[in-house]
Amino acid sequence: MDWNVEFYQRENGKIPVLEYLLTLNSKMRAKAFMEIELLKKHGINLREPYTKPISGSKYKDLFELRVKFSSDISRIFYFTYQNNTFVLLHGFTKKANKTPRTELERALKYKEDYERRNENE
Repeated sequence: MDWNVEFYQRENGKIPVLEYLLTLNSKMRAKAFMEIELLKKHGINLREPYTKPISGSKYKDLFELRVKFSSDISRIFYFTYQNNTFVLLHGFTKKANKTPRTELERALKYKEDYERRNENE
């Protein structure tokens, strides 16, 4: 069964993950889209090194899609929504071992916004 992948869209119409992907060089962008396709195909059965849950109770429903090409590392935060849907929230280029809290907080804010605007569906 294929899963659905949706890009979170802010109320102003901007799509953070798509905007991020467009900043990447062509090879890294291709790798990221390939891993998004793996997520669609394998769903919750896709594990490390491709995906990993974010640790900490505050972020318990967030996951990261882990994209690596050569020495470049990108992360795309997502969560599982109803009806076999993954919602891609926020992407960034990883430069340190530890994921910056600001990146996690932005993904969490987008998740809460998405859920608030879609709660009646």
